Amino acid sequence: MQSLVETELAAIDAAAAAIRGRFPAFPRVAVVLGSGLGDVLKTGGASLPYSEIPHFPKPRVAGHHGVLEVGEVAVFRGRCHYYEGHPMEAVVRPVRAMARLGVETLIVTNAAGSVHAALRPGELMLIEDHINLLGANPLRGDNFDGLGPRFPDLSAAYDPGLRRAAAAAAREAKVRLRRGVYAAVGGPSYETPAEIRMLRRAGADAVGMSTVPEVIAARHAGVRVAAISCITNLAAGLSKEPLTHEEVLETTRRAAGGLDRLLRALIRRIG
Repeated sequence: MQSLVETELAAIDAAAAAIRGRFPAFPRVAVVLGSGLGDVLKTGGASLPYSEIPHFPKPRVAGHHGVLEVGEVAVFRGRCHYYEGHPMEAVVRPVRAMARLGVETLIVTNAAGSVHAALRPGELMLIEDHINLLGANPLRGDNFDGLGPRFPDLSAAYDPGLRRAAAAAAREAKVRLRRGVYAAVGGPSYETPAEIRMLRRAGADAVGMSTVPEVIAARHAGVRVAAISCITNLAAGLSKEPLTHEEVLETTRRAAGGLDRLLRALIRRIG
């Protein structure tokens, strides 16, 4: 009888094999596009729906296409979230499949709320560090020795060299790129004003419901990571307007052009 680790590794390898069968020469750079950002970074490459990849979780949230597009880079158009009811191992399975396919650099994007009134909707924020408040960690349980060490170091979870490259890419693309700390919470309800005050005092600049599990899994597997948040709204207590997912999607649509230019400039610098 297979152990849970053996079962999950088999699922990861089956997903990777199916992707390799469709794209024999898989890129070394991959991008995950978050809520409302699925039309950014068109590569002109071939696409493969997540539904045709065995054991791949299927996004069930508006704004996530659920399609892998492969050109000069691999673009994962949408993700699933822990709050959708997926187990954590399913949430990070695409990242682990990427590592099996030889991806060396992962760029993660998301939609996030601003914890500070000075960080405005429509702006882009380079994530320099994170606070994991999900109440879960993708490495919990027996270690996947074939992927990485039992106790991976997250001192530089967001690669310093990639952060420098992103800053230079922003200057090249003439895009304002803020910097800050991203807090990941469980969702799917938005945070209360009291929780936002707590996050601000804890050192967070933006808050969202994704990204951190993928970053932890990528670093565990030795993949370099850069991450960019699209700030879509002022968090609870900073605005009199109620928070809605429709607002998130509308703001990401407006910010998509700047993010597209930034990502293309960054990918050129990564080579």
